[in-house]
Formats: sequence, C-alpha cells, structure tokens
Amino acid sequence: MKLTLSPLPKTWVFDVDGTIVKHNGHLTQEGDQLLPGVKELFESIPATDVIVLMTARKPEYEDALKKFLAKNNIRFDYLLTDMPQGERILVNDRKPSGLQTAYAVNKNRDQALSLSFEVDNSL
Repeated sequence: MKLTLSPLPKTWVFDVDGTIVKHNGHLTQEGDQLLPGVKELFESIPATDVIVLMTARKPEYEDALKKFLAKNNIRFDYLLTDMPQGERILVNDRKPSGLQTAYAVNKNRDQALSLSFEVDNSL
C-alpha cells in the first residue's frame, strides 16, 4: 500500500506485535524478530514526524522491548504498554482545505509491512 501525504509533520501510530515484530515473539526462546519491511519504512519516516508504538504487552516487558528496538534502530517517541487487545480507533478532524488527516491500515498478522508513502507538496 502506498499513501500520498502532505508535507506537514505527521504522527505515526503502530501496534507492535504482529505489525512490526512477530506476534508474541517475546515469549519464545528466539525473542522478538522484526518483520520484513519494518526497518525500511521506519528509516523513511522523517525525523520531524512523531512515532507512537502501542502494545498489549504488560509493563514488565517494556524495558526489553525498548532494548530490542534500540538494537534494531527502530526509533519511536512514545511507547504505550498494557493497551486493550481490541480495535484501535483513530478519530481526527479534516482540515478546512479538505486534507484527510487520518488513515487506517490493517495488515495481516506477522506478514511483511508493505507500506510506503510519497509526499505531495500540493496538499
């Protein structure tokens, strides 16, 4: 999937398990494993953008997750743990210009993160 985005700074919100790392990998002997496409997408996100990660993992797994992400050069600004396991709902207002200010991407669990974007300076 390819998104066409404005040049404005953005907020990216990612679930952790099944989206950027193998679901429940932290509970296996191998530990967390990045999914294909994650490193490339995160490297393409501008430094001016904010990245929020959320997970249903309990707070006692937070330090290990932070170490794993740092080791793999996955930057983030906020990490929310102990989130409910159900739907994640994003609600935002549309700009008066008509610019869409919210997108939702549902991907298959543990599959590659095939998401890219281009900036349209006319937006």
